[in-house]
Parts: sequence; C-alpha cells; structure tokens
Amino acid sequence: MKKEIKHIFFDLDHTLWDFEKNSALTFKKIFQLNHININLDEFLDVYVPLNLKYWRLFREGKISKENLRYERLKVAFDTLSFKVADPLIHQLSIDYITYLSTFNYVFDGAIDLLNYLSNKYHLHIITNGFQEVQDKKMKGANLFHYFKTVTNSEIADVKKPNPKIFYFALNIAKANAAESLMIGDSLEADILGAQRVNMKTILFDPTNLHPEYHHLKVSNLNSIKKLL
Repeated sequence: MKKEIKHIFFDLDHTLWDFEKNSALTFKKIFQLNHININLDEFLDVYVPLNLKYWRLFREGKISKENLRYERLKVAFDTLSFKVADPLIHQLSIDYITYLSTFNYVFDGAIDLLNYLSNKYHLHIITNGFQEVQDKKMKGANLFHYFKTVTNSEIADVKKPNPKIFYFALNIAKANAAESLMIGDSLEADILGAQRVNMKTILFDPTNLHPEYHHLKVSNLNSIKKLL
C-alpha cells in the first residue's frame, strides 16, 4: 500500500481531535458558567449516545443544524428528569459551540503520526463538522499546517457517507481515488463511504466498537506508521 498511496484523508473528530475529552471539559465549564448543578458523569452517560444519534440524523438530512444543537441537550436533560427552561438550553447550545474549540486535546500519537506522514504524503481533512467550529478546533490544536486541503460538509453541501463529499475532496486535492487513503473512526461515514468511491481505508477503532470489521483497522494511531 505504501507505493500506491500519495494522498491521505483524515476525519477530524474522534480520529485526530479527541472529541469526547474536549466535549466533557466544555460541559464542565458551561455548566459552571450557567449554574447548572448536575452530575457531569451522569449527564455524559446519557448525552454521548444521544449526540451520536442526532449526528446520524443530521448526516441523513433528517434534522437541521439548529435542531441538532438543541435536541441533543433537551432530550438529555429530560431523560435525567432535570428541568432546564428552553431559553437556558438555547444559551447552553451557544456556549457549548463557543467554548468547545478552546479545549484542544488530540489523541495519543496524533502529532507524531502527522509529523511522520507529512514528509511522505499529501494530507487532507474530510469532516462532517460545521466549518466555523472545525476551523477553530484545527487552529487551536495547531493542526492546520499539516493539511493541504480541508473539506467540510458545508462547503461540499453533502455529508459523509455521501460519495459526493469524497469526490469533492478528491477534486480539490487533485487526487485519484486509487492513490488515496481515508482514515476515520466511523465505519459508516468514513470507511464505507470512502470505499464506495474506491478509496483505500483504515478504521481507527480504539475501543473495539466494531469487532465484526476484519479489514484494515487500528486501535491506536501509532500503529498506522507501520502500515505506511
């Protein structure tokens, strides 16, 4: 595979940028700012799977960005029988986006891997995240300089796993699918999506969420250096 690959495309959240860790720190901060006295661990136990559910609905075009940001909070609080008035939920949704990019933890091995790969390949990002937020995350984590192009679902006007976003990213990168590799944590959005346009793939699965997947898969980012 080393000889075939010239371009490597990364997902951002949950792959390079440690979304869950940064998100937890963000909730801790905004709950303090807004005087929300709730057990953070209990909230996150409910919120994390809900967030994944609502992002899936967003990918499928079934909810808007605004509904995504509101509903995931509203349903989490309701599930915990913790009463929060609508105006405060809307404020929390604003504060969450405001402060999320101020926390900049990346996964172990991410910077080392990018330093290694950037000397050998052209690196790119394909993300379903919102442009204004993703740009802040990459800037805060000092990631921008590694990547030749950044494609997000807003500029491509489609979301992974839609093939159009991969074709869009390949086009602006001036890359052919046969010489391109996608690395991401989402089996559906990143891996199966990229495979549909004949890109090679590596699934990043640190918690073994997909034991049924027997193709190229790693549990830590450093392992990718052995493959490339």
